[in-house]
Amino acid sequence: MTTITAILIDDEFSALKGLQQKVEKFFPEISITATFQKPEDAIAYIKKDPPEILFLDIQMPRLNGFELLSELDGLDFQVIFVTAYNEYAVAALKKSAIGYILKPVDDDDLKHAITKAITTIREKQQLESSNKLIEVLTETISKRNKIIVPTEKGLSFIPQDEVLHLEGFQGYTKFHLSNNTELLSSYNLGKFEPSLGRIFFKCHKSHIVNLEKVRSFENEGYLVLENGNRVPISKTNRKAFLEMFR
Repeated sequence: MTTITAILIDDEFSALKGLQQKVEKFFPEISITATFQKPEDAIAYIKKDPPEILFLDIQMPRLNGFELLSELDGLDFQVIFVTAYNEYAVAALKKSAIGYILKPVDDDDLKHAITKAITTIREKQQLESSNKLIEVLTETISKRNKIIVPTEKGLSFIPQDEVLHLEGFQGYTKFHLSNNTELLSSYNLGKFEPSLGRIFFKCHKSHIVNLEKVRSFENEGYLVLENGNRVPISKTNRKAFLEMFR
């Protein structure tokens, strides 16, 4: 199992060591790369080597936990607040904390928060791995004039000349195929644009057509495909489309 990195920040030495012992006892897959009592030192370290989980006290001298996070805005990690002050709970949640644990630390509360953080991290890693695989496949398959279409069942490899047009809606993409079938992907239209060949033309913000399948242009703003479907073409794209045929 892949190790998950973590950093602990608490101005109280005893609380810091106690938390470290519990984390290492219950979750051996977590590697605590550093612990800090001074928030300022932690900021410099995290900017250089960000962890996957940050255990953070809120009430600390000079710089509280929320102020520390503001200094780290833009970094991507799971935050688990560990504090003696219950009144900070709402503010902690607004900071998108994955967990909020009151001192003295209850073992079950700690296990629940860490399990939630690990699940989120693993899901993200899996998604990134899947996206990387699709990128590699896309580069390889596109050379064979095929489009990789991620669907709920897996991956479909569609020859580009079988695609009439791509339609984007509500973050999804619908492939209209020459055999009068449709294929739905959870990827948005923009994800497919780089892998499409030169025979495809984006005629509208939500539509990309296969130029070889276009049979006519209607003045009111539509392209008619070989199966009779009418696809809207925006005013800004009409000139570019017509100039291709001059």
